[in-house]
Amino acid sequence: MAMSTGPMTPAQLVPRLVVPDPDGAAEFYRAALGAEVLGRFCLPDGTVTNIDLAIGDASLSLTSEVERWGLHAPATTGGSPVLLRLTVADALAVRDRMVAAGAEEVIAVEDRPYGRCEGRIRDPFGHLWIVSHLTENLSADEIRRRLAAAYGGG
Repeated sequence: MAMSTGPMTPAQLVPRLVVPDPDGAAEFYRAALGAEVLGRFCLPDGTVTNIDLAIGDASLSLTSEVERWGLHAPATTGGSPVLLRLTVADALAVRDRMVAAGAEEVIAVEDRPYGRCEGRIRDPFGHLWIVSHLTENLSADEIRRRLAAAYGGG
């Protein structure tokens, strides 16, 4: 067990996306998602080590693709193995802004049987986003029942 030498900090998970153009990505997320740049840090050679963004109450950061550090963007690795789910007030409006800013709708944003309107968007940097909003408050049992009815199985 690790010993604490100071006050306990609540756990926080902040995805850091590897992109070939962090400043371009920050601009995309600003235009498409209303992101606010909280900080930008780079090395003397111009390599961006971190751009901190806020999207509402959520946090996200960006870093440069750097081969010698083992940092690879989705295009380099053949695609993103991660889905980022962003819950918003209006998933359709966010989808429209993302597509207008250069993203691609991969799976249609529409009402789903499990009580959400959602779909998948690939941003111009290859990262996959599920944009989503709640349409119904459902119990876990009701979600399971609806999924089984919609997709078969149990």
